[in-house]
Amino acid sequence: MDHIPVLLKEILKYLDPKPGQNFIDCTVGFAGHSLAILKKIKPNGKVLGIELNERVFKKLKLQISDQNNISVIHENFINLEKIVKENNFYPVSGILFDLGTSSWQIEKSGQGFSFQKDEPLDMRSDNKNNNLTAEEIINNWEENRLKQIFQEYGEERFSGRIARIICEKRQNELIKTTNQLVEVIRQVVPVKYRYRRKHFATCVFQSLRIAVNNELENLTKVLPQALKILQKHGKLAIISFHSLEDRIVKNFFREQAKEGNLEILFKKPVVPTEQEIEINPRSRSAKLRVAVKLL
Repeated sequence: MDHIPVLLKEILKYLDPKPGQNFIDCTVGFAGHSLAILKKIKPNGKVLGIELNERVFKKLKLQISDQNNISVIHENFINLEKIVKENNFYPVSGILFDLGTSSWQIEKSGQGFSFQKDEPLDMRSDNKNNNLTAEEIINNWEENRLKQIFQEYGEERFSGRIARIICEKRQNELIKTTNQLVEVIRQVVPVKYRYRRKHFATCVFQSLRIAVNNELENLTKVLPQALKILQKHGKLAIISFHSLEDRIVKNFFREQAKEGNLEILFKKPVVPTEQEIEINPRSRSAKLRVAVKLL
């Protein structure tokens, strides 16, 4: 599952990589998108990949050790402009963001990204530079602050109730694992919500992951950098997986299009086909938006 890149055909169609062009993959993961792009831009085109998770970065370095024209860096894409300058990586024909949590993180990291396994409540993508864990948030943040992140980042309709019971439970025993947290949420949500297709803990886990990794703020800060780095007629492609990310991207594209800096390629986001969802169920909520730099 690690190596199934989401919306790959669509990425290749809209980024339209040509021999000799250079591309940046800001969330390179296991390089599914990047290696497909590399095939199209050989022999002289180059890919620069950025990966925040150190363990994924080390695995990827081994995986691509025999590949020319692709280099990967262990960094946070929030520093995109600095990374491009330091690596003298110009001109840039396209920049890609795949904002989904990788299958490896969910299934193999052991860091509590999934509510389907009993693991420590960690959820950090960057263990070296980030000391804030989901456990820290759950056990130390005030009730109002918990309610706020569940509401804003998870769009959780029972955010108040869930925040209240978490604060009650943690007085007797710290909530340290995913199973403990799922059990607390189970006690709050109405019975009918426990048996829907979407798991009743999804929104809380999403909101914790976003808060731990500062995901929305990082996305907001990196988009202007990406636009600045792109050469004229360069393309910016972003795959998001929930409405909050998609809204940030949509609004940024709209503002820049009004100012004449970008042309948006399609009004509604491109979503996976039924066939892709069947092969890779995690692609279900993916949305792709692409824009071209005009100036």
